[in-house]
Parts: sequence; structure tokens; C-alpha cells
Amino acid sequence: MKIAITAASGQLGAAIVKASVALMSKENVIALARTPDNAKHLGVEVRAGDYNNPEQLEQSLQAVDVLLLVSGMDAPEKRIAQHRNVIQAAKNAGLKKIVYTSVQGAEENTAFSPVIQSNRQTEQDVRDSGLEWVIGRNGIYIEPDIEYIDNYKKVGGIFNSAGDGKCGYTTRTELAYAYARMLTQDKHNGHTYNLHGDSITQYQLADYMNLAFASHLTYRPLSVDQYRQERIEELGDFIGTVIAGIYQGISEGKSDNPSQFEQAAGRPHITWDEYFNQLKSAANSPHQTAN
Repeated sequence: MKIAITAASGQLGAAIVKASVALMSKENVIALARTPDNAKHLGVEVRAGDYNNPEQLEQSLQAVDVLLLVSGMDAPEKRIAQHRNVIQAAKNAGLKKIVYTSVQGAEENTAFSPVIQSNRQTEQDVRDSGLEWVIGRNGIYIEPDIEYIDNYKKVGGIFNSAGDGKCGYTTRTELAYAYARMLTQDKHNGHTYNLHGDSITQYQLADYMNLAFASHLTYRPLSVDQYRQERIEELGDFIGTVIAGIYQGISEGKSDNPSQFEQAAGRPHITWDEYFNQLKSAANSPHQTAN
């Protein structure tokens, strides 16, 4: 069986390529990337995979059995058609199965909701494709918070509009582990899985960050409007507004969902105690790297 993974030059796509190679062999894994040179480092066959180029996609999917469709990064109104290009190319090329990386979040009334709505439409398009399918709804990556530690230290805490809301965080490594199994095991066909670890509040996140990085962070909730303005000032109007929408959704409980990670992966999600202790060990040893 040959599997292909789109957006393989991105962080999630690359992680799924690596997890799939560990499960199968590199000869059976194909990386698709809009710019193939950016995925050469993965050590597998790389083919061109531009979501806007249906003919190229169909050619690149020849002799492939199963496809992992990583949700695109374009604006929501463009993304539905791009994903449909991939789905149609998969059908034309004779694939048997599509696995789609969707996302959790508020489906209405936040600035992030148009992204969620576009993902839900692609989920339906995948289900209607006539192919076997599996859908994963990813929790929120915890890595951006880890990468932001110096900024958090600088301002002395974590400030956003999540309030008391719990968030089902995950890591790209954990997601990749689950997706590799969803790609290769037929028992997952026809299932939609929420993929995340134990849900935690921002107060708990601050405590975990303090454990890992010997920091003294506290969490201070902001209003949605205040946080949106801060994000726009730092990240620009589009990204800043979307990020604020994500945290508004957390405050409304839209990121605190039952997790089916263990059903998808065949093992429990890493605990946050274990994850942050790994980060602590890595921070104390220059020769180690945490997942």
C-alpha cells in the first residue's frame, strides 16, 4: 500500500510523513508539496502537490492508495474549492481512501468560525466522495505557547480571552502518531475523531509552563475586544482577528470536547505532566530535545 501526504513541507505534514515511515517503510510513503524542494529533507519520494492545480494533483496521485489531506492555510472561501480539487484528483487517480485533518472550534459567532465552517464543508465533501474516509478534528497545538515562552516571561504572564474555558490541546507529534494509524488501519474507516489530550485551563497552562521553564507566569483574562486589539497590533488584522476568535471559542467551551485520541491512535494521548516534564528535562540538558 502506498500513502501520500499533502502539505508535507509544513510542520504537521512533515510529522505525519515521519510517523508513517516509522510505521511502514519509506518506499511506501510519498510526500506532496507545493514546492517539492522544501520536502526533500524528509527522505521519501516527493511529488508536486499544489491545491490549485488539479491536473498536477491527479498526476502526482498515480499509483497511490490512500491520501492524507492536510487542511489548507488559505482564506476559508478559497480553501473549500482547493480541497475539492484534491478530492476530485484522488477519485480520478483511483485512490481508495482519504484521511482529512480537520479542526475543533466554534462553528458560529467568532472570527475563527469561517475557518471551522470551511472545514466542516470539506468534511462533508470527503464523506460524499464515494471513497473510504477518516476525519480527524485536531485540538489546538500547544507548541506555539511553548515557542512563546520568552515573550510570556517578558510580560510576566499569559494574557488572553479564554477566561475559565478549558482547551483540548495536542501536539503535532501526537497527531502524527494517530494519523499514521488512521491512514494504514481499515478499522478507522467511516469514523470522525476528536484528537487532543486532557483539556486544561489557561491557569493550568501557566502552571505547567512554570514547571517546565522555571518561570513565574500567571494568567490574566482579557475581554475579547481587548485581546483582539492586542493580537491585531502584533500580528496584523487577519491573523490577529482569527487568533482572537480561537480564544473566544475556548472561553465558550468550544475547545473542550470528548477526545477519541485513544481510539484513533491505539494508545492514550501523552499526559501534560509527562509532556512538560520532558520539556523541563530538555531545558536542563543542552543535549536533549523534547517531543
